[in-house]
Parts: sequence; structure tokens; C-alpha cells
Amino acid sequence: MNKPVVSEQALGEPVLVPELPRSLAAKAAAAGPAYVVLAGISFSHFLNDTMQSLIASVYPILKDNYALDFAQIGMITLAFQFTASLLQPLVGHFTDKKAQPFSLSIGMGFTFFGLLLLSVAHSYGIILIAASLVGLGSAVFHPESSRIARLASGGRYGFAQSVFQLGGSFGTSMGPVLAALIVVPFGQPSIAWFSSIAFLAIVILWRIGVWYKPQISGKKAATIARHPDHPDQRRVMLALIVLVALLISKQLYVSSLSSYYIFYLIDRFGVSTQAAQLYLFIFLAANAVGAFIGGPLGDRFGRKYVIWFSILGALPFTLALPYAGLFASAVLTVVIGLIISSATSAIIVFAQELMPHRFGMISGVFFGVAFGIGGLGAAVLGKLADHTSIAFVYQLCAFLPAIGLLAVLLPKMPKAAR
Repeated sequence: MNKPVVSEQALGEPVLVPELPRSLAAKAAAAGPAYVVLAGISFSHFLNDTMQSLIASVYPILKDNYALDFAQIGMITLAFQFTASLLQPLVGHFTDKKAQPFSLSIGMGFTFFGLLLLSVAHSYGIILIAASLVGLGSAVFHPESSRIARLASGGRYGFAQSVFQLGGSFGTSMGPVLAALIVVPFGQPSIAWFSSIAFLAIVILWRIGVWYKPQISGKKAATIARHPDHPDQRRVMLALIVLVALLISKQLYVSSLSSYYIFYLIDRFGVSTQAAQLYLFIFLAANAVGAFIGGPLGDRFGRKYVIWFSILGALPFTLALPYAGLFASAVLTVVIGLIISSATSAIIVFAQELMPHRFGMISGVFFGVAFGIGGLGAAVLGKLADHTSIAFVYQLCAFLPAIGLLAVLLPKMPKAAR
């Protein structure tokens, strides 16, 4: 994960990409964002991530039903996020060369079957396979849907990415609530009910594919010219490594809360499983709001400043969390979620601006790193929790936002790139 995500040769290669004539591009920018398309892709992201978040939300049920330890719980997260992490850059690289308008609805089919399999799984191995299928659906969904959001942005790239991220973040926050209201009372088989959500997403994504197809058909191929003030290849490579490191610090901390916050609250404060899931929802909902705020702020003030604030600014609150009471913990997680999640859109759009000819691959790499680090981190933290305690894990993870100091190495981007 710490290796450069893109080779130096790839940075320098001339790449032919579909490009609208300048007059049409100017008209598209003047017309502003395609709000219906943005709403559709954001709602699809909401449905996609709602289904994904169910996996982590039903961990207490799976742990009790199959006598799993924390390391095995972490492996379920790793199985889901490893397929998403490994395949997303490959999907993005492929769709950079040849866009696939209807791949999103096909990919959602994997999530559909993954949920059905999870609802009837009666062994640990089948649970891992089901989680992997849901991860595969994610790998297909994120790179191309991020490109569609940018295509529909009307030039407001940070805003469009935030709208896209907003749907996913709220979807993630809904998983614990739905698990508390449906899965906990009715058991593991009730997970099958959520396959209807996947079917709805398939229909919406097919309609978006119908809009997307003429946008990419018959467009002239042109080589993107690099702005004179654009960072050179060496600085681009360094900036990408820094952005990956910042995303790792953010995602590892969020993963520690998403995967084990329920167990932390139960263990330390003795709350019920349903109450703990509601506390997790509060944190994830704050994440959703923060993810939306970050993009427009980056459009207005510059993405580098948003990245600085969002990761490093959360440090005082993460350091205080392990020592807070129940109510103070809830308040602190809201503040942490609002601040730390505002980096997501800024990091992804900053990376896209560094490599404007490889939107799909860059989106796939950064979404893939987010999923991969989340999965690997969950597995490692679960193993650590088995040997120490959940409380120790949170004391250790509290220092992760300090990695935000690396933002000083990010280059200043020319205004034309933004």
C-alpha cells in the first residue's frame, strides 16, 4: 500500500481521451451541473453503501451466532474490502480506455447476489464469499460513477464530488439503523430483504447509463495539454504518495470506529447492541455531512487548505475520545466525523487534477486504497484488540490524524486546473 500508486512512466505517457469540442464544453460549464444526474448517481451511491454498511452492522449477530473472535470479524471486513480495493484501480484503468455505460448496473448485480448469499450463509467460509461479492460490486461501481459525477458537474468538480460522496456517506450511516430496526429483531435471514434495494439501484443505474452513453459516443479524441504551471512529474508523484498517506490515516481511523465502535461502547459503558448501533449511526451521519461540506469549500478556498484542516484539525478530538464519558464520546465523534470526512472529496479531486487524463484510474486507486486500508486495518486492529483491548486500540488510533502534517508537501495547483 505504501508503494507509488502510479508509475513515473504512466505519468508521462500521452493519453488520448474523449473530449468535447471547446464550444460545447464551454456551454456545458455555463449550463451548470446536471442536477438530475448528480441526484441519481448520489442516490445510487446511497443505496450501494447502505447495503455495504450492513455487513459491519451485523457483526455482533454473526459474532454470537458463529462464536467468532475479533480477528475473524476483521477478516470479514478484509474479504469485502480486499476485492473492492484490488479491483477498483483495474476497473478505472479499463474504463479510461473504453467507457462502459452499463457496467454500473451489472456490477450492482454482484451486490444483489452477495446479500442473498449472506442471508442464508451457515458457515464462516460462505460469509467470507458473500462479503467478497459485495466488495466486487463496489469495485465496479465507484470508479465509473465518480467519472459520471465529474461529467455532470458543469465545472463545479468539488461540489459534484461532494454530492456523490454525500449519498455514500449517508448510506453508510443508515446501515446501523436498519440493522437495529430490522436485522437484530428478525435475524440473519432478514438481510435478504435488502436485495430489493440492490434491484432498485440496478434500475436507476441502467437509466443513468442511458444518459451516459451519448455523452461518450462519437466524441473527438484529443491529447490533454498540461498547464505551464502544473507540477512536474516528480512533484506529481510525490503529491500522489502524500495524498495516499493522508487517505490512509483518515480511513484507518474511520475504520477503527466503523468496525469496533459498537464493541467499544458495549465493553466500556455496558450499552445494548441496538443503542450502540444508534451511536454508530450518529458518527456516520456526521461523516456524511462533513463529506458534503469539504467539496464546495475546496472549490472556493483551495483543496490543499481543506485537506490541512480536515485531517490535522481532528487530532485534538481523537486524542480526547478514549478518555471521555458516554455523552462526551457521542459529541466528540460528531465533531471528528464532521472534520475528518471533509477531506475525502478534496483528496480525490486534487488527485484528479494532478492527472487529468486518468480520471477513472485515479478514482479507482483512491477508492481502492480507502477500501483496502479499511479492510486491512480492521483485520490488524481486530488482532490487536484480541491481544490487548478495544480501549487500547482507540488510544493508539487517536494519533493517526497527526499524519496530516504531510499536507505541507502538496504542491500549489494552477487556478486553471481547478
